[in-house]
Amino acid sequence: MNASGKTLEIRTSPHIISGLSVDVIMRNVVTALLPVVAFSIYAFGLAALSILSVSLLSCLLAEHLLCWVSGKQSTIKDWSAAITGLLYGLTLPPGLPLWMAAIGGFVCIGLGKFLFGGLGYNVFNPALVGRATLQAAFPVAMTTWNPAFVVDRFQSLPTSSLAFPFMQPVWDTVTGATPLGAMKFDHEPTASLDLVMGLTSGSTGETSSILILLGGVYLAGRKMMNWRIPAAIFVSVILFSGFMHWLNPELYPTSIFMLFSGGLMLGAVFMATDMVASPVTNRGVIIYGALIGVLVVVIRLWGGLPEGVMYSILFANALSPHIDRLIQPTVYGTKNVSA
Repeated sequence: MNASGKTLEIRTSPHIISGLSVDVIMRNVVTALLPVVAFSIYAFGLAALSILSVSLLSCLLAEHLLCWVSGKQSTIKDWSAAITGLLYGLTLPPGLPLWMAAIGGFVCIGLGKFLFGGLGYNVFNPALVGRATLQAAFPVAMTTWNPAFVVDRFQSLPTSSLAFPFMQPVWDTVTGATPLGAMKFDHEPTASLDLVMGLTSGSTGETSSILILLGGVYLAGRKMMNWRIPAAIFVSVILFSGFMHWLNPELYPTSIFMLFSGGLMLGAVFMATDMVASPVTNRGVIIYGALIGVLVVVIRLWGGLPEGVMYSILFANALSPHIDRLIQPTVYGTKNVSA
């Protein structure tokens, strides 16, 4: 303290902050997701509304209860659990039994987030941790699809949604396969416009690619998402799948099909861009995104499952800290003098 009574504080960098708090960023992500959620409800009706509601509420409840058990103040007001709940719900089949969705919501927060120390410490995207757990525990339910745009979708719920816990669900009308399944196992293509507009069956989040991209543009424009990650994913998918289609167009689908089918758009824009689980350097995120894109194509073309977005992102999440370690920026004020 000097003679004028003022105190000089010496701190480490950064000395200039953006002013964006966690809750502000998360609230904007919710805003960007709302059109996708609305279109999902429009496409699947009460089935999507119920699965999204249960997913959201179970994640919020898990967050609140785990904070209470650990003696911490509840963090549900920072909107991070809400983001996890919405994204998790968008990865699920609309006719999934609601009790399964509730279990997965607790797994998202407990196993995917709190086990690693809470917000800012999670190694993997929590929503995908919950989805992967359900995929392993309930493979039949997670690969049974309800058709979109059925006439009575706003009047009734699928019978499977209200199945009792640990009882065999009774499925109503189901589709034979998603566009990815039809292409992989039957070599049946889907119209590109239907894929772009989301006029197909699949998970609740396999909806309008245009709305997903607009949400990504909104977040990137507000500096709340690193646009390089989805860009690297899209470019690697286009180049790799385009090359394979050029080699054998009868066996391998086009780049347009690979880009707009399945959960690639949602995963690339809203999940791979997780600020905690992705690299921090520009070179690192390009490598990270390219790795995800290549893995998606490899799993879709040669893996046992028709979709590979979830596993690709989780694998890249695991490698993210190693990418950061290998792609170290030059320390300010130093240079390579070995030459």
